Amino acid sequence: MGLSFPRLHARTQRFGLGVPRGFTVSPDGERVVFVRSGSGTDRTHKLWVLDLPADGGEAAERVVAEPSALLAGAEEELSAEERARRERSREGSAGIVGYAVDAAAEIAAFALSGRLFTAELRSGTARELPVPGPVLDPRPSPDGRRVAYVSGGALRVIGTDGSGDMELAVPEDAGTTYGLAEFIASEEMGRDRGFWWSPDSDGLLVARADDRAVRRWYIADPAHPDREPQKVGYPAAGTPNAEVRLFRYGLDGSRTEVVWDRERFPYLARVHWSSAGAPLLLVQARDQRSQRVLAVDPAAGTTATVREDTDPAWLELLPGVPCWSPDGRLVRVGDESGARALSVGEDRLTDAALHVRAVLDVGPDDVLVSASAGAAAAAPETGETHVYRVSATGAERVSEGVGWHGAVRSGAVTVLVSSRPDAPGAVARVLRDGKPVAVVGSSGAEPPLRARPVLTEAGERRIPCAVLLPSWYEEGQGPLPVLMDPYGGPHGPRAVAAHNAHLTSQWFAEQGFAVVVADGRGTPWRSPAWEKAVLRDFSVTLEDQVAAVRALAERFPLDLERVAVRGWSFGGYLAGLAVLRRPDVFHAAVVGAPVTDWRLYDTHYTERYLGTPEADPEVYAAQSLLTDDGLAEPGEPARPMMIVHGLADDNVVVAHALRLSSALLAAGRPHEVLPLSGVTHMTPQEQVAENLLLLQVDFLKRSLGGFPGHQPGGRG
Repeated sequence: MGLSFPRLHARTQRFGLGVPRGFTVSPDGERVVFVRSGSGTDRTHKLWVLDLPADGGEAAERVVAEPSALLAGAEEELSAEERARRERSREGSAGIVGYAVDAAAEIAAFALSGRLFTAELRSGTARELPVPGPVLDPRPSPDGRRVAYVSGGALRVIGTDGSGDMELAVPEDAGTTYGLAEFIASEEMGRDRGFWWSPDSDGLLVARADDRAVRRWYIADPAHPDREPQKVGYPAAGTPNAEVRLFRYGLDGSRTEVVWDRERFPYLARVHWSSAGAPLLLVQARDQRSQRVLAVDPAAGTTATVREDTDPAWLELLPGVPCWSPDGRLVRVGDESGARALSVGEDRLTDAALHVRAVLDVGPDDVLVSASAGAAAAAPETGETHVYRVSATGAERVSEGVGWHGAVRSGAVTVLVSSRPDAPGAVARVLRDGKPVAVVGSSGAEPPLRARPVLTEAGERRIPCAVLLPSWYEEGQGPLPVLMDPYGGPHGPRAVAAHNAHLTSQWFAEQGFAVVVADGRGTPWRSPAWEKAVLRDFSVTLEDQVAAVRALAERFPLDLERVAVRGWSFGGYLAGLAVLRRPDVFHAAVVGAPVTDWRLYDTHYTERYLGTPEADPEVYAAQSLLTDDGLAEPGEPARPMMIVHGLADDNVVVAHALRLSSALLAAGRPHEVLPLSGVTHMTPQEQVAENLLLLQVDFLKRSLGGFPGHQPGGRG
């Protein structure tokens, strides 16, 4: 008998293993670099190159770095620092999970088992460099002659020939690091690095993070009482952040601090350094309502304001910007006239028909962006995202067909990665001058079921939704119990036009549910106003879940007398909010890794939406699941809740779940608690991930009852 879907889903890491990712295109258009594991169940990624002959010959793939060979068959060992980095990026696989290249994409550097390796991408020769470890985030200089890396909190540099290893930036004490992103930057800002080479390869900008003022929390492992708790610095809302400063280090040993108004703009959100202009910094105020783009004089350390922006709600951070265009104009994306628009210099290049998500590449004649249909689009494109070439003459779509598309580009060569709602997996096509020249191979596993999402909009607010019914359901069989399956909050769209994104929802549908995924207000990529509707009030996310299920019941076989909800992280918070605030609509909930008291969540995320606990205590009380405002009135029915939480979670700590359980117990409200020993905010362990899905189904069926008798999908 084959593996069940829950076990295979876990073993394949959501069918992501064996799928190529992490693409880099060489500027000469001759190579595409990427990582890929050997099969759909192989966790160990290798470094690959796809050669693209200039004469139009057939493209060919080759391995340039094989972890098992480089480690001589030894098991990979991760340092605590590397495990933390992977937790921040939600990386659960092994081997070469990340790499960096020089400007010509001829040398790649990567860390493996805490050791430093380089690979010659033309010849395919890989070697280890003799350096102290454990090594973090190695990056070659643009000229390919050196590699900078972090070890022991210090930034070091070594020649790619293995000579001249030296400490460049050394921490003054145990509370500081050089060259690493602090917790808030990597968890919330999308900045996962802490140093940047100069275009001339003669020095670096290096971030210094001092977290001595950050409060310490202790994450214990109750299953192993003999082990000491893990001490972590966690900047909860309203408490001190790490202090971040920036220095310019020359390879000659010179050191110059980069100076800006850090008291007013403490967040270092973005750094860009290219040959097109001076280094650029994007710095934000703590309330994220104002920010500056600063140009740096590397020699003097002084900064000059290039642009300052303000917003009454908050300013969103986006990938790829700010940066310089090749002709030295500022490329940025901002919320203007109801749209998230791309501008180059003084020219605004997109209008309200597009909602720009990220800048992917800036060429001499155009900008490659990821975008979804904006508020003024001619027709809705529920769940879709596309790649566009934007220039002074307009926006031209590069991707084709309904789907979820992304791209990497350098020069004439583009790698276009496309997922579609009607086909499993993703296809990575290589284009040269817009014409297909190759497809990057995939060895991902085939899912044992087919997702059947119906992408639609619901209610007066046209809430993007996906509806999934059992494959065996036939018209006339009557309404089905409903499972709302949202994330429902900032940064987490789920009603997307991609097949594999809906596999777990489809599996739940096969157990006898009509599954609804609704992306209400607060979720991204509809419009700035849509995203910012949650300012000071997360309850609008619940309002839209209610509106969606009621509207969809007019078109789909939904039994509104049996509605459950499940979610993880913000989705877990939303699930708890649903049964506590609206027990008239929601009859059971699986509350996974929920934020129950926003005073216990981090600064950059929480303060963006809710302010600070000191200045806005009433806002925090209203959003909490623990206060009298959060718990349902005594006369309301007590709906069944299963609370699930990983005991090793350092992002949403288990205190959230425990405090919710205590509050429910004090209020006399029945509930179940499922603690996951050794599990972080991810659930990569196969047995845990499999049984967690099975236990959720059992709980939901017990809670709702009356399921259809014909369920051929069973537990498979």
